Amino acid sequence: MRRPSKSSMQCRTTIRPLSFAVACAIGLSCAPGFAAAQSPEAAAADKPASGNDLDAIVVTATAGGKSKLRSSVSTSDVTPDAVERAAPRSTAEIFRNIPGVRSESTGGEGNANIAVRGLPVAAGGAKFLQLQEDGMPVMEFGDIAFGNADIFLRYDGSVDRIQAVRGGSASTFASNSPGGVINFISNTGEVQGGSVGLTTGLDYASNRVDFQYGQPFGNGWRFHVGGFWRAGDGVRDAGYTAEKGGQVKANLTREFDSGYIRFHLKRLDDRAIGYLPVPTRATGSNGSPHLGAIDGFDPARDTLQSRYFRTDIGLDGDNRRRRTDIADGMHPDSTAFGVEAQYRFGDGWRIDEKFRYADNSGRFVGQFPAEVGTASGLAASVGGAGATLRYASGPNAGQAYTGATVRTHLFNTEINDFGNVVNDLKLTRSLDLGDGKLDLGGGYYRSRQKIDMDWVWNSYLQTLEGNGRSALLDVYDASNANLSDHGLYAYGVPVWGNCCTRRYAATYTIGAPYFSLSYALGRLDIDASVRRDTGKARGRYAGSVQVANVDVNGDGVISAPERNVSEVNNAAASPVDYDWGYTSYSIGANYLFQDDLAGFARVSRGGRANADRLLFGVVRPDGSVRAQDAVDMVDQVEAGLKWRRGGFSLFGTAFYARTEEQNFELTSQRFFDRVYKAHGLELEASLRVNEFFLNGGLTWTDAEISKDEITPANEGHTPRRQADLVYQLTGGYQAENWTLGANLIGTTDAYTQDNNQLKMPGYTQVNLFADYRFAGNWVVGLNVNNAFDAFGITEAEEGAIVGGTENIIRARSIPGRTISASIRYEF
Repeated sequence: MRRPSKSSMQCRTTIRPLSFAVACAIGLSCAPGFAAAQSPEAAAADKPASGNDLDAIVVTATAGGKSKLRSSVSTSDVTPDAVERAAPRSTAEIFRNIPGVRSESTGGEGNANIAVRGLPVAAGGAKFLQLQEDGMPVMEFGDIAFGNADIFLRYDGSVDRIQAVRGGSASTFASNSPGGVINFISNTGEVQGGSVGLTTGLDYASNRVDFQYGQPFGNGWRFHVGGFWRAGDGVRDAGYTAEKGGQVKANLTREFDSGYIRFHLKRLDDRAIGYLPVPTRATGSNGSPHLGAIDGFDPARDTLQSRYFRTDIGLDGDNRRRRTDIADGMHPDSTAFGVEAQYRFGDGWRIDEKFRYADNSGRFVGQFPAEVGTASGLAASVGGAGATLRYASGPNAGQAYTGATVRTHLFNTEINDFGNVVNDLKLTRSLDLGDGKLDLGGGYYRSRQKIDMDWVWNSYLQTLEGNGRSALLDVYDASNANLSDHGLYAYGVPVWGNCCTRRYAATYTIGAPYFSLSYALGRLDIDASVRRDTGKARGRYAGSVQVANVDVNGDGVISAPERNVSEVNNAAASPVDYDWGYTSYSIGANYLFQDDLAGFARVSRGGRANADRLLFGVVRPDGSVRAQDAVDMVDQVEAGLKWRRGGFSLFGTAFYARTEEQNFELTSQRFFDRVYKAHGLELEASLRVNEFFLNGGLTWTDAEISKDEITPANEGHTPRRQADLVYQLTGGYQAENWTLGANLIGTTDAYTQDNNQLKMPGYTQVNLFADYRFAGNWVVGLNVNNAFDAFGITEAEEGAIVGGTENIIRARSIPGRTISASIRYEF
């Protein structure tokens, strides 16, 4: 299908199908006579869709109102076309197509590790990056344990485009986001129309329905509503319906001659399996390993979740009996309401107001392989010499088992309250000063983020089998006594020192005044901004205590695991009581050498306040923390060129970053206190020749751990999982009624851990896409994710293997090949 010309877009806009089970392309016809003032977002949406469109207006984490060509920041737009061509299977996979962004998207629909320009992922989540919806944070902190921001974020037809700002002014126009901002900008119904679509997996069990509709309806009013519902097993075989739920988002806008007001509503209730590391075969050497499947278990297609392991019985944060359905997986339950308004007073004055309230709760539950070993070895670790294993579930229940065995720590966390309230009020003034223009701005940002959750983890043994058939195992000692409760051998995680029976409830409040100025004189644009963040953390947290003889399952009998039970020690809860403050700044300049050639440079300093990951180790007994532990600072320098000619455009940026980090990793039970340094080059380009198109990006990064207070031996090493090169490339042919092409995602080698021994081999993943329009309003699509079944891992727990032997490591791999088809009707 050919994209309409700019003039035709004034009457009709058509966006092709979103192909990763979104199938929600938008066919829109505008209402005649609608002419009202547009918001900056709407004005930007009128530009032709291109990920590297240098005329696109930047509205994210900047003062706003300038094109990419005249802005001194590095930005990218991900359009619905780009999403379709990337053939993603989750929201996190979309981020892999943004230059400078390293998205480890193997966790499923959420729980991705996301980094920018060499800034580290020492523990997980997106610590230095903020994910937003319509300019407001989804979560104030991007790396909340078991509550990463992307868990509460979904891409569907309600999204007009995704805009990403890397580094630069993100430090001063958003809190806790020195690395950048990725903003999901909503479709607001500028033109009338909608669509309904169905996407189904052809070689995996998944069905998804998408819908969207919007229209103006007179006197400056318009609305848009969109969402999805899906159910299926997901891209790996868990043996049960592992993904079930959906989302609805809506907005209502009233535009005036002097501004607008808009109301947002979001309801998300979705269950999606959370993929954690799984056993993976490793042979060869540390520098050149060969990774792949184990007999009966393929890391690219299998998971430790199983039809024979569906229920966890234990205690909750109040030490009361509770039952968990493991099919909950990652279960975000979110209701959000927002208001944004803009009013122009005249004489260059303007006020902008944004407010968002989100009620967030849910659960994260998933199997983590704490150890992989022999049946005899793991049986002896629980029951002593002579202990054996027997099937506790599945068709072989009661029979002896002697195969490969997994010690599983069930990460079972209840998200009681992750609610947040955010408000951003900004006043700006534009002044014409002869040949130049001066824009002044000032605002105040206020937020409150709650982090209230319970961890109650239990220990199991299970068989190492794929196809959703892994069974639980009971331990019998030498006297034939059963030491397990249906595969559970401990209420707690004794191998990890019973670390992880916890409860904490803390509230983090932030206030941040900020100021900006920009000056445009001919071909020169200069801008500067400063922000002062202050915050406080208040609350309580409690660790575990061992209690004897607790009838956890309520059967009236004290079993072997019930003789020593981990409970939350609520009676000895500790306070959280600390404050922080830091100042961020950003100064940049952009010069337009020619109409199609510009250069820019920027110096920035920003901070990230540390939240829940300081608990249980860094927070002092009185609730305070050291000033240097409360905030991590990031210093950045960047410079680049932007150039276009005909159908070609190029955006190149050289960057340097120095990052402080305090963090805690759950699976290794380690704290970090480090300084990282990184420099590199980021390229983004696009080419259009008649019906052929090509878009791509490449990021070269040279990073090192320059200081490590806890493990000095790591100094000078490359941070784990940081590849030298990460790249994306999308190309194809777009005819009148059909499109055909491919998308490549690739990375070079990277180390699994900071000791710089075991390498993760580089890989290139190829995704294919095609669509065909017929009968005017119907579109069918086909896409193939990982068409050539490449095997690649994004993380591993082990830092080394023994050369010349067969090792088993625990790693997260990209999914194997999956194929989906979609059909959509536009109206």
